[in-house]
Amino acid sequence: MKILMVDVDGVLVHGRPSDGLPLFTYLEQDLGLRLNVLQEAFFKPYWQDIVTGRDALEPRLSEVLGEIAPQLPAKTLIDYWFENDSRLDHGLLEDLAALRADGTKMFLATNQEHMRAAYLMETLQLSQRFDGVFYSAALGHQKPTVEFFLLATERVGFAPNEIGFIDDVEANIEAARQFGWKAMQWAPGSTLRDAMAAFSA
Repeated sequence: MKILMVDVDGVLVHGRPSDGLPLFTYLEQDLGLRLNVLQEAFFKPYWQDIVTGRDALEPRLSEVLGEIAPQLPAKTLIDYWFENDSRLDHGLLEDLAALRADGTKMFLATNQEHMRAAYLMETLQLSQRFDGVFYSAALGHQKPTVEFFLLATERVGFAPNEIGFIDDVEANIEAARQFGWKAMQWAPGSTLRDAMAAFSA
């Protein structure tokens, strides 16, 4: 295996930095906006286009908030969102760093829109720990579509069977395996050693 692709949410990142709870756990208490209202007005109708790069997060969110929470600026909610979804698994990062030091190229493979992808790489400094990132808004396709895996494979320039992949979503793992990647579903308690053993099996 020459390349390792690593998912972000549910593998590297686990919710709020302070306690690991889901990022919007205290949204209404903190910002006065009910999560179910945000889901119905924003995520359900618009997220698919945003996460595949066909729409932009901040302008669309600003438009929606103007209707459901006019007192709340989009930037305030975005900052709250990103900061509360940034608890890194430092143990896994250390294990990945050791593998990378031994010569394995390391990439993120994740469903993200442009602003959070930049936050992950720059603010959380994952650009220092990975050789690059493949994310859905930049590729125009999200996991588990075959196009996501095809484009990522083409851009690293290695055969599918030379690529390992860890992700917490079963559908993404199945799609990666069907494309020819070596893949293991990440779960609480999983270790990089488990993944390496699965790739070799």
